[in-house]
Amino acid sequence: MDLLKAYWSVNEIATNTLILLHLLGALGVGVLVGYERSFHGRAAGIRTYALVCVASCVLTVINAYPGSWFGGLSNSPTSADPTRVIQGIMTGIGFLGAGVIMKEGMSIRGLSTAASIWMTAAIGVVIGLGFYGAAISAAVITVALMSGVRSLETALPHTTIMHLCLKFPRAETPDAVALRALLEQCGWEVSDWTFQLCGDGRQYQYEVVLNARSPAEPSTVVKALDSLPGLLEYRLSPTRN
Repeated sequence: MDLLKAYWSVNEIATNTLILLHLLGALGVGVLVGYERSFHGRAAGIRTYALVCVASCVLTVINAYPGSWFGGLSNSPTSADPTRVIQGIMTGIGFLGAGVIMKEGMSIRGLSTAASIWMTAAIGVVIGLGFYGAAISAAVITVALMSGVRSLETALPHTTIMHLCLKFPRAETPDAVALRALLEQCGWEVSDWTFQLCGDGRQYQYEVVLNARSPAEPSTVVKALDSLPGLLEYRLSPTRN
C-alpha cells in the first residue's frame, strides 16, 4: 500500500499539477495555430496541431522532474535513463502513424488519427514513468480534442477547399473563362487550374481547386455540372478530412 501511495504523494501531486499547467499552455498554442491552418482550409487543423503540441510538451516536461520518476522510489534517478527508451518508442510510433495517412488525389486523410496515435504513445510513456495525474490530464485533453473539436472547426469561420476534376471530349471542351464563371455563380472561387490532354489526345481534363468561405454547399456545383454539355465524367472531393 505504501508503494502505491508514493505515486500520489503530496510531492507527486504538485509535480503533476505543474505538468498540467504546461499541457494547458501547449493546448492553447496548438489550438491557436491549428485554427489558423483550419481557417485557410489546410489538411492539418486544430486537432492535429493541438495533439502534436501537447504530446511534445508532455514528453519534454517530464524530463525536468527526474526525482519524481517511478513515484520517486528510484534509489538513483539519474542511473536509469528512460529518455533513450522514449526516443526509440516515439521514433517507431512515428512510422506507425505515417502508415495511416492516405492521399487520394488532392484529399488527405488520417492526419488526426496519426497525431492521436503519437499522443497515445506519449501518454503511455508518461504512465510508465509514474506521472499518473499528468497522464490522466493528457488523456482527457486527447478525448476532448478528438470528439469535440471537429464540430467546433465546422462551426467556426473557415475556408472550405474542394478539388474538382472534369473530363470532356476534346472537341467539346468548354472555355476556361466560361467554366470559371459557372463555378463562381455557384459561390465557389477558382484558386488554381491544371490542364491535361489525355485519352490519346481525344479528351481534355480540367483539375480545379475551389475555395469558399463557410458555409459552402458542394451540391450547387453538382447541380450545375449535371447540365454542362459534353461532360464525360467528374469528381468533386474535399482536400482534407
